[in-house]
Amino acid sequence: MRKSSKIALPLLAGTVLAACVTAQAKDEALPSALEAGWMGERVCTLQHQTETHRVLRCTFPPGVGHERHYHPAHYGYALSGGTMQLTSASGTRTATLETGSDYSSDGTEWHEVVNVGETTVTYLIVEEL
Repeated sequence: MRKSSKIALPLLAGTVLAACVTAQAKDEALPSALEAGWMGERVCTLQHQTETHRVLRCTFPPGVGHERHYHPAHYGYALSGGTMQLTSASGTRTATLETGSDYSSDGTEWHEVVNVGETTVTYLIVEEL
């Protein structure tokens, strides 16, 4: 019986640890770009949604950002450009975006942005659902 209790204890401890990690990850889930905001105010509005995708319009006046959030695979288009500071797991960088510029992404685990320029930046983001 001792042999099996030596095996059971590590298995039980691993199960409890896995349950705690799962609960912690669920509690710390990040909001999507639509749900995230800046100082309690949303910066993105839902423009259109189907079963396969949704279109967000996100507006950032100077000094306004977007709290930490995630994105599924998406396409972005700058309706009005400007200078944004982006922070992610790879660090912080500043990007100057031209009006009409675009990009695509396989998804973003997390990032946060703030408009550090002097003009309002507005994006259309098309996210896969």
